[in-house]
Amino acid sequence: MLDYKMFDHDKIDFEVEKFSLAPYTGGWSGADAIPSDIGVGLRRTDTKQPLAIVSDAYEPVQYKDIVTGVQEAIGLSGMDLTDAKYETNVYDNGARLELRAKFPAHTTYIGGGSTPAIWEEGENRDRHIYDDVTPEFVFRTSHDRTWANNGMMGLWRGFCYNTLVSGDKLAYVYGRHTKNFNVQGFASKIEKAGEYIADGGLRQMRNWYHTDVSRDNVINLFTHTLAKKTNNVTRTVEPNKVMLSNLMKIFDEENRHLHGRGSYEKYGIQNKGTLWSAYQAATYWSSHDKDGGKRSRPSHTVIGGREDKVRKMLQSPQWMQLDIAA
Repeated sequence: MLDYKMFDHDKIDFEVEKFSLAPYTGGWSGADAIPSDIGVGLRRTDTKQPLAIVSDAYEPVQYKDIVTGVQEAIGLSGMDLTDAKYETNVYDNGARLELRAKFPAHTTYIGGGSTPAIWEEGENRDRHIYDDVTPEFVFRTSHDRTWANNGMMGLWRGFCYNTLVSGDKLAYVYGRHTKNFNVQGFASKIEKAGEYIADGGLRQMRNWYHTDVSRDNVINLFTHTLAKKTNNVTRTVEPNKVMLSNLMKIFDEENRHLHGRGSYEKYGIQNKGTLWSAYQAATYWSSHDKDGGKRSRPSHTVIGGREDKVRKMLQSPQWMQLDIAA
């Protein structure tokens, strides 16, 4: 196995083990242990911190084995790893793990041309801002089984630092918790995802940048996807008004700064935008968990769920109808 040093192994320098569940005795010493066919506990071996209750048949896979496999998969993918940046995030006392890798060598620009235009004052203030985007791979797994082995290749937008979720199935990899972590198969999926982003995916996004959509069409898109809510009385689809308001505000700001005159233009002047602006509004919302939503849930949980909703939006009939023109 090749030795790729990418992620912070000090943060995952622990193992987990199963243990029998002791009963709540209430002061009575004669209670029996909970049978293993009902469930067993899962805990860290170093701190004895319980992480989850699992079935006795569950075979935990250690983080260090998974991370080693992910590193090897990235190394074998054929991507240019020059100046790549790696991030290791451990949540909930070790119950969940998130790995992020950015690949600046594959940075490109959306909006036309090969270099970014800069927003300037004076005579150049009407120039458009081009988005610089960098491929990013996100991998999540967990010991409490809330996250299976799943990875997504997306694009990181330098303009506002949000992940551009790709709805193409080539850019999304998923696998159940298993001891048979197929590195070669995983590497192949990552490589295909990279090819999609470096080639067809970016061409498609550039087309979105120049595809006009009306504001009403975008409202309809969000109403039936991200802000969708079912009225249990009338059994009809209606929008979550707070969420829809947040999404449309982001959409309007995107149009103002990307296709309008930015700070020189009043808010709410334009009644149309582009498919790229709608896409940006969705991915900004998915990456910024404080913009509406349940704040009682952990940030990493909210963002993961929102990214999945954006993927589903890109496969919805409403999006497909707007994307035809692109």
